[in-house]
Amino acid sequence: MLRAMLASALLLSTPVAASSDLIEVDVELALMVDVSRSMGPWELELQRKGYAEAIRSDEVTRAIETSFTGSIALTYVEWAGNGLQRVVVPWTLIDGKEAAEAFSEKLVATYNPGMRRTSISGAILFATEDIESNLFDGLRRVIDVSGDGPNNDGRPVVRARYLALEKGIVINGLPLMTEDSTSRWGIDDLDVYYETCVIGGPGAFVVPVTDWADFPLAVRRKIVLELVGPPDGLWPASGRTGETPDGYDCMIGEKIRRERELIYGEP
Repeated sequence: MLRAMLASALLLSTPVAASSDLIEVDVELALMVDVSRSMGPWELELQRKGYAEAIRSDEVTRAIETSFTGSIALTYVEWAGNGLQRVVVPWTLIDGKEAAEAFSEKLVATYNPGMRRTSISGAILFATEDIESNLFDGLRRVIDVSGDGPNNDGRPVVRARYLALEKGIVINGLPLMTEDSTSRWGIDDLDVYYETCVIGGPGAFVVPVTDWADFPLAVRRKIVLELVGPPDGLWPASGRTGETPDGYDCMIGEKIRRERELIYGEP
């Protein structure tokens, strides 16, 4: 019995001991990037290059080096339908120009094809679990979601948002509102959708992209703001508290999918 009690005590104490070994950083930032088939191969490549350029930029590395701990934890994950997530670069400590350059080089070393469907909820849930289980302890924890359409697969996005907010994680958005984004599965007011249904937490914000030429600058600006924190009230965010106001349909993506399945027989 004594041995059993000692074994139980050891098991209970193990997670606490392990948590003390976590690496403290200013921000744990999960870059969750949409690669659904509504985006062409050149757009997928442009996204990788845009993020790589932003991460190695002087603005971003300066924000990291002058932060409280002088470091952040960063991962880059591509996502599409529910359960379809591809870790391109796993959690990595970025503490200066050299580490940022190495991370950026991994992003553009190879390119992968797109995948089917758009599950923003799946991306949020994946990132939430990934943040909870990594080897870092961030003063702030942020999920950065980019995408060119509303959620149309998996759990409703507002439920996934709620679960992330419960963990104290902030969700920011980069809605891609280019000319071709509304051709099949997109919506005209994707920025409003992201503000209302996707983002959440203290200081949450969106940075819409209306032209691919502006993408690298928008990504760089957004990452800097996520590292230093945006001025309060700069972007009104109705989803910061996790509450969805009346009058906006956060299930619009699911309805568009069902309609296309009925009319065109698209799976």
